[in-house]
Amino acid sequence: MDNLAHTLVGATLAETGLKRWTPLGTATLLIGANLPDVDGFISFAGEDTSLLFRRGWTHGVLAMGVLPWVLVGAMLLWDARVRRRRHPDAPPARLWPLVGLAYLSVLTHPALDWLNTYGVRLLMPFDGSWFYGDALFIIDPWLWLLMAAAAVLAHTRTRRGITFWAMLGLATSALVLVPDLAPAAAKVAWGVGLALILGLRLAAGAPVPLVERVAGVCAGGLLVYIGAMLVGTHVAERQAAVWLRARGFSVERVMAGPLPARPFARDVIALTPGQYLFVEVDWLAGERLRFGDPPLPREAPGPIVQAALAAPQVRGFRNWLRFPAWEVHRTDEGWRVVLLDVRYSRSRDTGIGIATVTLDRELRPVGR
Repeated sequence: MDNLAHTLVGATLAETGLKRWTPLGTATLLIGANLPDVDGFISFAGEDTSLLFRRGWTHGVLAMGVLPWVLVGAMLLWDARVRRRRHPDAPPARLWPLVGLAYLSVLTHPALDWLNTYGVRLLMPFDGSWFYGDALFIIDPWLWLLMAAAAVLAHTRTRRGITFWAMLGLATSALVLVPDLAPAAAKVAWGVGLALILGLRLAAGAPVPLVERVAGVCAGGLLVYIGAMLVGTHVAERQAAVWLRARGFSVERVMAGPLPARPFARDVIALTPGQYLFVEVDWLAGERLRFGDPPLPREAPGPIVQAALAAPQVRGFRNWLRFPAWEVHRTDEGWRVVLLDVRYSRSRDTGIGIATVTLDRELRPVGR
């Protein structure tokens, strides 16, 4: 998930009353919810290196045991060297409540990352296998709304807080309303959700008991939403497989992925002998199942594609591939191979899920 989602989850947990466990409780929850993404710095080394290392070591089982203690140590150090020097009469942060909050917040991170189609390597460093929940789109506006409600109520008591949340609301609204990815109904629902949060803040104010109740309800609502999306994914996979088999296709496996801001629809990839088929499932449409993008070839890689996949400049991409496809083009110097992962790219457009390798006539990689 995006880091705004991780941060809002930490903020909502804090507003349920967990922040009262110990001084620095809120900071621990906010930092812990984002801490596994410390591997994001590897992005400066290049896109392929990022694919090789991201969502690996810092998202795996070993890190889940170590990172909370690192966070607790940092919080205790900050408490002793900074906070209590500035405020000598302030009560000290408490070790074991900090440990509990650190573990809770850090664990929410790979759990959320698992829910999308990108994947996460939960067993690193012992096993590099990828795990996928295929339930939430990597940017989910409904998660944003649910997790922002309590934080907005709690932190709009000052002009600075009002300014911050107004700017964040405008920025996220632009992402939802301006692009064509979200349907019109979703854009209306987004506006209604914002209006409800604003109306609650204006009508009821922000007393602590109300904020904690809202945070608890929203946290519970998020769990229900995630559960429903997981069930929806499995239902879509089953329906699409049945629908394709009824039309004479031999279906080996299917994956139903979420669509932006459309919880009642899924993008299904069906693996059949020789090709990928794409089906759109939309439970709100009159025609609930229909073919989506054109089919793509699915075949064993020949020597040219094997040479491209073995190229060092796509080591990370090769490790991350889930549903590979490719296009091979002859050039004057040799070959140009376009590698695709059909989760995200089904054409030669640039972006995530695509890599290009140039080979000479002896099938050696050219350049980096």
